[in-house]
Amino acid sequence: VSPAADPAVISPQDPTLLIGSSLVATCTVSPDFPLKAEDLYWTLNGRRLPAASYATLGPSTLSVALARLNGSRQQSGDNLVCHSRDGGILAGSCLYVGLPPEKPVNITCWSKNMKDLTCKWAPGTEGETFLHTNYTLKYKRRWYGQDNTCQEYHTAGTYSCHIPKDLALFTPYEIWVEASNRLGVAVSDVVMLDILDVVTTDPPSDVHVSRVGDLEDQLSVRWSSPPALKDFLFQAKYQIQYRVEDSSEWKVVDDVGNQTSCRLAGLRPGTVYFVQVRCNPFSIYGSKKAGIWSDWSNPTAASTPRSERVAGGCDPKGGEQNTTLRRELKQFFGWVKKHAYGCSNLGIKLYDQWRVWLQKSHKTRNQV
Repeated sequence: VSPAADPAVISPQDPTLLIGSSLVATCTVSPDFPLKAEDLYWTLNGRRLPAASYATLGPSTLSVALARLNGSRQQSGDNLVCHSRDGGILAGSCLYVGLPPEKPVNITCWSKNMKDLTCKWAPGTEGETFLHTNYTLKYKRRWYGQDNTCQEYHTAGTYSCHIPKDLALFTPYEIWVEASNRLGVAVSDVVMLDILDVVTTDPPSDVHVSRVGDLEDQLSVRWSSPPALKDFLFQAKYQIQYRVEDSSEWKVVDDVGNQTSCRLAGLRPGTVYFVQVRCNPFSIYGSKKAGIWSDWSNPTAASTPRSERVAGGCDPKGGEQNTTLRRELKQFFGWVKKHAYGCSNLGIKLYDQWRVWLQKSHKTRNQV
């Protein structure tokens, strides 16, 4: 027997089939090998196929019939193997069973500081094709006609690509994604965008959270603008979220505007809070849209002072006049807290004066 001779040949070799298809494959032993059809059997992914699915087509040819095929278990194909009676492998074939790709959807893109472009997409409503599917992001300037192909894939997830440079400003781009596998090609809708309309930047830096004197229900938050804001012709608006240490629920403050500090009010005394800040560039020269929110900054923690008030304590010296004053102050504080929630500066200084006075008054009475 020649060393280069194949023991047997399977036909068809490495077929590609739609899910639900049927297949008849044949294994023909080489004349150089003393094997007959009755000496053969088949396996699929290591599992022996029943003899009832076999048919002898000649002295040295055995077929197997496969009906209603399911999707391949692995993208590299299912292994259909012809064996000799003693278990030796004579020949093999890969079955690629799946679906053609669907049209990619939900293309979204963003530019970090107007220096690059990253896009991501979804693989269609079903997604799973059971076959290796290749995705290619393509783009071109709207009026210049030359197609370009993105090269850096999986930078922001499985279905994403990063274009690091050579992007033009003040001109729209056409962007689309092509999906291809052994059963076909599908092309997404074309997305039109201008780099200036999809700008995002780094999170705010140097986030600091600190107490506001002895005020037990407030924290001060301040941060620095991302450096890129100083290099380009845009500003940023900010957003804050915070949560207590033992909770996973974040509360969001939307009314921060473009300032780089904020007072959080209405907090629980003696409680640790985690705070994060993010920014959204706006007023970009030539842009028709707001920017895209950055990632949140790393959490920064701080605690409010503990309350030193005595619950249920009585005031032996205040009298009716002092009781009336406290009731009026309580109403006033409620109004100020309602209007000072978030980052509004309305009444903050006056509110601080009243709160400090009230806390000192309580401490003095508690010591008597």
